Amino acid sequence: MNYDSLYYPYQSRRSVVYGMRGMVATSQPLAAQAGLDMLKKGGNAIDAIIAAAACLTVVEPTSNGIGGDAFALVWKDGNLHGLNASGPAPLGISADILRKAGHKEMPALGWPAVNVPGTPAAWAALASRFGRLPMTEVMRPAVEYAAQGFPVSPVISRLWENQYKIFKAQTGKEFQAWFDTFTLNGRAPEAGEVWRSDGHARTLELIAATKAEAFYRGELAEKIDAFSRETGGYIRLKDLEAYRPEWVMPVSVNYRGYDVWEIPPNGHGIVALMALNILKGFEFSDKEAIDTYHKQFEAMKLAYVDGFKYITDPRKMTVKVADMLSDAYGAERRRLIGKTALEPMPGTPQQGGTVYLAAADGEGNMVSYIQSNYKGFGSGLVVPGTGIALHNRGSNFNLDADHVNCLEPGKKPYHTIIPGFLTKDGKAVGPFGVMGGFIQPQGHVQMIMNTIDFKLNPQAALDAPRWQWNTGKIIEVEHAFPQPVAEALQRMGHDVRRTLGNTTMGRGQIIWRNDAGVLAGGTEPRTDGTVAVW
Repeated sequence: MNYDSLYYPYQSRRSVVYGMRGMVATSQPLAAQAGLDMLKKGGNAIDAIIAAAACLTVVEPTSNGIGGDAFALVWKDGNLHGLNASGPAPLGISADILRKAGHKEMPALGWPAVNVPGTPAAWAALASRFGRLPMTEVMRPAVEYAAQGFPVSPVISRLWENQYKIFKAQTGKEFQAWFDTFTLNGRAPEAGEVWRSDGHARTLELIAATKAEAFYRGELAEKIDAFSRETGGYIRLKDLEAYRPEWVMPVSVNYRGYDVWEIPPNGHGIVALMALNILKGFEFSDKEAIDTYHKQFEAMKLAYVDGFKYITDPRKMTVKVADMLSDAYGAERRRLIGKTALEPMPGTPQQGGTVYLAAADGEGNMVSYIQSNYKGFGSGLVVPGTGIALHNRGSNFNLDADHVNCLEPGKKPYHTIIPGFLTKDGKAVGPFGVMGGFIQPQGHVQMIMNTIDFKLNPQAALDAPRWQWNTGKIIEVEHAFPQPVAEALQRMGHDVRRTLGNTTMGRGQIIWRNDAGVLAGGTEPRTDGTVAVW
C-alpha cells in the first residue's frame, strides 16, 4: 500500500501495528490474544479467527453470541473463498401468521425475530475446510473464559447496561433466562467486574467436541426446540437439523486499480460496491473537501435505495447482482448527483450489535470475519442453562406481501453484516470491516477511500471522523467532524446532525500486507479493541 505510515491527521491515540508472523485484530483484547495463541501453537489464520470469534461470544456478548449468524472471506492458497452462515426463518412462521397475531411490523424482540443461528456452523465449516488444529484446542480459551470468568471491559459494560434497561421492560417468561445468565446480582456487570457462565462454557465444549453437530442435531438442538415449544416460539428441531452454511463466490468491483470484495446477497455488501462504482467516476484529492463529502453522501444514498428495494434471499431476488454492479449502471446512477442533496426513497437504517475481526498468518493466509446477534444481545431470549443468546436477525424482514424482503418460511432476510477484502493484481492486500448494522457499507466506503484516495495508514483510516446516512436527507456525523464543513453541507441541503456518542458509527479493524510480507494493522478507537501481533 502506498501510504505514509507516520501520518496521523486525526490525533490518533494508537500507532499502526506491524508484524510478520501473524496478526489478529478484534474489538476485545482477550479475544485477539486467544487468536494469536493459536498461531503460536502452530495453527493458521483460520484457527486464529475461530478462537477469537468463539472468545467474543464470551467477552463481548453485547454484540454477538453462540446463537447468531456469521460471514467470512478467506484468502487461502491464492484464492478468495466466501462463507455465508446466515440462517433462514423457521418453517413454522410467516408474514401472514404474524399479521393475524396483530403485528403490523416485524418485532425486534422475542420469538418472531429469531431465525436459525449460523455461527456454530460457521466455526465448524471453517475448521473442517481450512483449519489445522482440532476445534477442541481452538475453542479452549473461550471455554476457559466462560468457566473461570473475565473482567468486563469499559465499552462493553456501557453496552451491557443499555441492553439491561431494554430487557428489564420485558415481562414474558421467555426473557427470564437472559437475566439468569447475563446479570450479576440482578444488574449489568460494571467495568472490571468478573462475569462467568458455566452454561456458556459447557455449550462451547459441546460445539467443539462434536464440530457443531450437538447444536444442530444433538443435545443443544433439543434444548432449543424444547425452550421454543414451552414459550411460544416458532423454531423447531427440524429447522436446526436441515441447516447447512453455504460456500459462495465473492463479488467485487474494481476501484482505482484495486478489487474490493464482498459476500453476495442476502448480505448488503453490494451496497458498498454500488457506492464505490458510482464514486470511481469522480476524482478526489482532499478528504475534507465539501464536494468530497457531498458526493460520498449522494452515492451512498443511491446505493442504499437500490439495496433496500432488491436485496433479500438470493433465491427471491428480482434483479441480478451483476446488473447492479455493472459499470453502465454505476454511470447511470452517477449522473443523478448534482450540487444539492437528493431526496432518496424511504429507508430507516438502524444501529446494530456485531463483532468484526481479522487475522493473518506468516504463510499468506488471511481472514475477514464477522458475526452478530444483530441488535445488542439479540432477541432477548437465552436458552436456559446454555448461554445461547438467540439473535434477532428476523426483524430485518418486513410484513408487506408485495416486498421482495417479506417474511416467508425458510427464507433468509436482508442481512447487514459484511466482511470486506481488498486485492490488487490478483494478490491479497488484506481484510477490513466495520461492525454496526446499517453503518457497515458506509464504513467500508469510507475505509476504502481513506486508504486508496487519501493514502491513510490503517490506523488513521479508522480514526477519521465518520458519517452515516440515516434517512431522507439526514446525515449523522461524529463530534470531531469539521464544523465549517458541516455548515457548508447544510447549505447544500443536507440535514447534518451530530451524534452524542460514537457507538452508532461502527467499530472496525484493518490488516494490510505489503509485497515484502509485512503486516500493518489498525484497530478501532471507538471500542476496547486491540491488534495482537507476532
